[in-house]
Amino acid sequence: MTVLVGCSHGTDNTDGREAIRSILTDVRAARPELDVREAFVDVQIPEVAAVVADAVAGGGEAVVVPLLLSVGFHVRVDIAEAVDREGAAAAPPLGPDDRLVAILRDRLDAVGLTSDDVVVLAAAGSTDPAAAVAVETVAAGLADAIDSPVTIGYGAGASPTVPQAVADARAGLTTGGRVVVASYLLAPGYFHDRVLEAGADVVSAPLAPDPRLAEIVLDRFDACV
Repeated sequence: MTVLVGCSHGTDNTDGREAIRSILTDVRAARPELDVREAFVDVQIPEVAAVVADAVAGGGEAVVVPLLLSVGFHVRVDIAEAVDREGAAAAPPLGPDDRLVAILRDRLDAVGLTSDDVVVLAAAGSTDPAAAVAVETVAAGLADAIDSPVTIGYGAGASPTVPQAVADARAGLTTGGRVVVASYLLAPGYFHDRVLEAGADVVSAPLAPDPRLAEIVLDRFDACV
């Protein structure tokens, strides 16, 4: 049987660790017969290369599903190097996906989004152009879902930054409206902390936990297998 290796970035944030772990907990609940293992590219252990090596030892197979929202260095380098061996492969990251848009919409509903509010989608960011395209696809989907424009701000690696996007959004506010940031982040941690400091009136919760994330993980895994 092929092992599913769920690989996230890793974080020192306790709540962030629990949020990411919830995704794989939901995967195991949905597919109890599947061997699901956790791995990381930074901060936490076990490292993804070690988990993959163990999974394929003795002729086994492994598919790494990046618990990341877009391509970037960790997908193209860390995970790619980890699966550069017999019996291993990597699935695409979780985004873009319509279910991510649906979760974002639910998070905005939870903070009472109104038609007077201005929405900024906050993403971690990457220097990889494909990552920006993926975020733009999600932003366009969210704009359709809420029937209102959505701008983008990045934590790093691309522009505008989240604080700049928030400032630009505030300049376009109408009376009574708020600047609402939709957190396009999987879990609490460093980037979400920076988003909370970016000057918005309201910041939505990250995407995890949510059972739809496990659905995406399993779809990525199945398509790769």
